[in-house]
Amino acid sequence: MSKQTKKRKITMRHIIISPSSDVLDPIQYRRCPKVTVSGPIVMSNQLNAIFFLRPRSWVRPYCSWRSIMKLNLSSAVVALSLASWIQQASAQTSGQPEPGKKLPAVTVTGERTGSYKSDTVQVGTFRDMAPLDVPQTSNVVTREVLDAQATTSLFGALRNTAGVTRAQLNGSTYDNLSIRGILVENRSNYRLNGSLPVINLIDIPMENKERVEVLKGTSSLYYGFVPPSGIVNMVTKRAGKDPVSNVSLMANIYGGANTHIDLGRRFGDTQQFGARINLVAGREDIGIDNFSGHRALMSGAFDWRVTDRLSIKFDVEHYRKEVSEQAAIKAPAAVNGVITLPPVPNARRNLAGEWQKYDAEATNLLLRADYALSDNWALLFEAGKARTMRDRNFSQFQNYNLATGQGDLQIFFNRGQVWDNENLRAEVFGRLPGQYITHEISLGFTGSERSQDPRTSSNVTVAQNLFHPNQIARQSPTMPFSSNFSKITDLGVYLSDRILIADRLQVMLGVRGSFYESVGTNTHFKATNINPSLSLLYKIIPNVSLYGSYIEGVEESGQAPANRANAGEILAPAVSIQKEAGVKAILAQGILLQVAYFDIKRASTTIDAANRFVLNGMAQYSGFELSLAGEVTKQLSLIGSALFMEAKQLNRDNPATFGRIPDNTPERTASLFAEYRLQSVPGLALGGGVHYVGRRPVNTENQAFVDDYAILSLNARYATRIAGKRTTIQAVVDNATNSNYWSTAGNGLLGVGAPIMAKTVARVEF
Repeated sequence: MSKQTKKRKITMRHIIISPSSDVLDPIQYRRCPKVTVSGPIVMSNQLNAIFFLRPRSWVRPYCSWRSIMKLNLSSAVVALSLASWIQQASAQTSGQPEPGKKLPAVTVTGERTGSYKSDTVQVGTFRDMAPLDVPQTSNVVTREVLDAQATTSLFGALRNTAGVTRAQLNGSTYDNLSIRGILVENRSNYRLNGSLPVINLIDIPMENKERVEVLKGTSSLYYGFVPPSGIVNMVTKRAGKDPVSNVSLMANIYGGANTHIDLGRRFGDTQQFGARINLVAGREDIGIDNFSGHRALMSGAFDWRVTDRLSIKFDVEHYRKEVSEQAAIKAPAAVNGVITLPPVPNARRNLAGEWQKYDAEATNLLLRADYALSDNWALLFEAGKARTMRDRNFSQFQNYNLATGQGDLQIFFNRGQVWDNENLRAEVFGRLPGQYITHEISLGFTGSERSQDPRTSSNVTVAQNLFHPNQIARQSPTMPFSSNFSKITDLGVYLSDRILIADRLQVMLGVRGSFYESVGTNTHFKATNINPSLSLLYKIIPNVSLYGSYIEGVEESGQAPANRANAGEILAPAVSIQKEAGVKAILAQGILLQVAYFDIKRASTTIDAANRFVLNGMAQYSGFELSLAGEVTKQLSLIGSALFMEAKQLNRDNPATFGRIPDNTPERTASLFAEYRLQSVPGLALGGGVHYVGRRPVNTENQAFVDDYAILSLNARYATRIAGKRTTIQAVVDNATNSNYWSTAGNGLLGVGAPIMAKTVARVEF
């Protein structure tokens, strides 16, 4: 290609501003903010290689704390080397223009940074759309909210949205979650950059994420066989127009600490290359007895603007966590149809041994290419792979005397467990503009293969006491590990047409044809389905939208948990139906208010007399959901939510569950977090929040309920300059009242909420 520059004007159909970083991406034109870029466009075929290093200390067995400290130092060396290399490359390519060349003049209008509200959604068929144009409940937790709350976990982010609770496990190892009482499937409902299904069986780090989104309800049109709890989408940080060189240190009152290095640069003669590197390493301690561990993260987000029509993105992340797993508590057996629950134990009590480690690591790879066929049409191609490996020593306390606390601790051994997800997507999308009616059309194919081998061995039972715990001696499995391999194939072709009529009315029509097959040790299911979706959206005024939608979806109806007789068995697929109507509005300085009524019918499950996890007809979830996020004034920001729901099981053939609430389903939740920036003390911000979860049944027969709870959090952060470097110092307290409460129920298990957690964060921007 000739190096002679040529003058072009690129309209909004060529450019979108990445909501996470202001990155210029010359392909994704659809539904973007108005952008105009003018100036000479210079092409280059130069490609600089970046090598992603994996420290030897990440090879099993996992390193000691001393090795973690070495890893921290190694990470710092690698990061500083990368920063130096990228800075040199940037200086070489953009410091001085070459003779005969002009640097492109750029005028950009895009999404705001530092806000509690997002201006776009990046999930499903709604990619790059404004929230007011999405005819479904969607919530975005921005980077500003994540930083204000200093959260590093999924639950810490998602508790700001309505209906999110823990499920079965209390979160000492990873976040097993439900939304509106429906389990968020750990192999299919968690997505990286709107595409790759990552495996949520290890804490997913938030340090390299720009934001977390939740698309509530049925999402089968774009994602295939997934439960109607919702899609959790994690958007990675990318290199923006401004260089990033940040170092953060975090420490808590129990001795946990970690180091986080965040580097980002654009380089090349037209800034066509981008790289964002995140490194984390540290020691874990959450304040419970018999607990120790470590975690680490290495990630890279790279992009290359090859030509004005072709762009490529590549994401890679590898993370590992090895920690002691807190024992679950099994709900007692019912007497005359009623379960008497034990008193809530002290939040710091752990009935398991420190040696009972949960050791997992995950690697996620995602490649995306966008090619503009014309001003109005483009191609998208994505390919990705996610792998998670795990060793586990899970335990549950059971068969105990409520008066004395004496009972048994049953320990389950797992070694060499492997989960693999492979995902492909090809899509052509574009616009058919008209004077009064415009069509935005997407036609695509998606293929997903999910395999797993949750290898198990024998169980061991030892004596334990709920009120006066014993130290548990190290135990070992007594039998060889057996394989329980299964594989799911999910293929689909989808067509979506968003029809814009006279700037006010939007009609969205969609249909998906799916082929599904699951093959297990003792089961084999096949299904072919055609599922429609329809939505109408009307803008009363530019800042207020009314909408209604009808969506049919398909889902994997569940997988038997490890403590059931048919552990690992995948149940038959099922159809779900969702109806929703709502209103969305932009208020005040930019608060996004959403109010929606939803009605979902989907397959229900229960535990039968043989301790098997089985289907149990249908269940219905209906109610109102409210959310708001954004800036009330220039000084005050907030994010809040509420859920008012009625849920019931509909299987008349099972009188024990008919009309009852599905297990672990709260019919009320609420949250509110606000932060105020003091004018009298520039740089100081004070914040606090309350997160409330209503009472929940411990089983499908509703033989007992765990009480509701409310957790108070406090926050203060101060931004200043030290030695010329922007520095932020922060203090955060979660569960400030140090309450003891049941944080989770479901699957016959109870989990205790985390004790008070106080931590400090210091971040320096170089």
